[in-house]
Amino acid sequence: MTIAKPHELHAQATRLEVLEGRYDRWILAAALALVVLGVVMVTSASMGVAEALHVGDFHFVQKHLLALGLGGAIAWLAMHVELKTIEKHQHLALVACFVLLALVFVPGFGVRVNGARRWLNFVVLNFQAVEAVKLLLIVWTASYLARRKDEIAAQWSSLFKPMGVVGVLVLMLLAQPDFGSSALLLAIVGCMIFLGGASWKKLALLGAPVVAAFIAIAVLEPYRLARITSFREPFQDPFGSGYQLVQALIAIGRGEWFGVGLGASVQKLQAFPEVHTDFIFSVLAEELGFAGVVATLTLFTVLVGRAFWIGLRCMTLRRQFAGLVAFGIGIWIGVQATVSIGVNLGLLPTKGLTLPLISYGSSSTLMTIVALGLLLRVSYELDRAERQVQRARGDLRQIDEPGEGVLPATLVAEAARSSARARTGPIARPGRVEPVLGDRR
Repeated sequence: MTIAKPHELHAQATRLEVLEGRYDRWILAAALALVVLGVVMVTSASMGVAEALHVGDFHFVQKHLLALGLGGAIAWLAMHVELKTIEKHQHLALVACFVLLALVFVPGFGVRVNGARRWLNFVVLNFQAVEAVKLLLIVWTASYLARRKDEIAAQWSSLFKPMGVVGVLVLMLLAQPDFGSSALLLAIVGCMIFLGGASWKKLALLGAPVVAAFIAIAVLEPYRLARITSFREPFQDPFGSGYQLVQALIAIGRGEWFGVGLGASVQKLQAFPEVHTDFIFSVLAEELGFAGVVATLTLFTVLVGRAFWIGLRCMTLRRQFAGLVAFGIGIWIGVQATVSIGVNLGLLPTKGLTLPLISYGSSSTLMTIVALGLLLRVSYELDRAERQVQRARGDLRQIDEPGEGVLPATLVAEAARSSARARTGPIARPGRVEPVLGDRR
């Protein structure tokens, strides 16, 4: 077997560096389809609300498109930033979480709507702070778990910090109040910690008092208790506490197999509250029928399933931060979509959560698009790393003599280290994605 000379290894590694990744087509296609469907449904569902409010037929559609445009611009930036740069500034993400939730209580900057302080006044639009907090918290949690990957499964103390952080954020959300987003944040962080290697028994012990506290909060607050009781038997008070759910169920029932036709919904004209936000799924079911519901669920399944698949592949390549970011975004979109659809079907009490990419909601739409941009960046770097490994193995195989087999993976690593020394001096920069990922020692 002929051993490659240093300058030959440099040449191989240099050829690897010119490789670029590819964005995941399944995520991109599913996201674009949901965005288009969302624009159509917001247009259909919001016209009656806009007319009742005397703000112009396309008022909500225009704001929805503005959010899509802003989100798309930020997502494009996220798609072109190295993950190592984002991970390097993870501490700023954590600080931003607390700052954003604190700003809603600042007079003149925080905006009160329907008795709740959840929005920030940015002149062009009112921004719901918790929507940004979801993504920022995912980034920080992923970084923390990646740095403590060897301690999460073994030490109790490693669990206290992320649970303590999310606990403080939840208390700030409950003060707004925002019960639904509080539960969602806990679900996201809890699932990420489990996927990061924590024992489910430890999480169960930590989570039991949290669940008990949430039940107590729900029962002791009259309007939350009313939501819980009304969703079980909405037809007992169809013109009172059960009005929204009754109208939603009637709309879903009218849709039958193929719907009454786009724009032909009758229930949306009943002007029941939140028809274009929390209850837009019922309008979709009425106008597009069972076929439209199945298509929508399929798109969400593809999007969330692909996020988990990418996360799993990243973890296999020991790219913990990238993998946990993908898991976190998938959990966020999957749980929120499940809860929103469950509310419309009468399976869950009203939580005030929108259907991602479908419902009207400038803040939610904007940040979901940004999150998908970050997810696409994860898929890009994963594809780049996998192709680097494949090319490294293929190129080094050419150096070997015919019939001798593949060179040891240590030579792939040496090629990477030699190339890095040639560029940066005797010590390679930490965190750079190199063909060393193929080393399975």
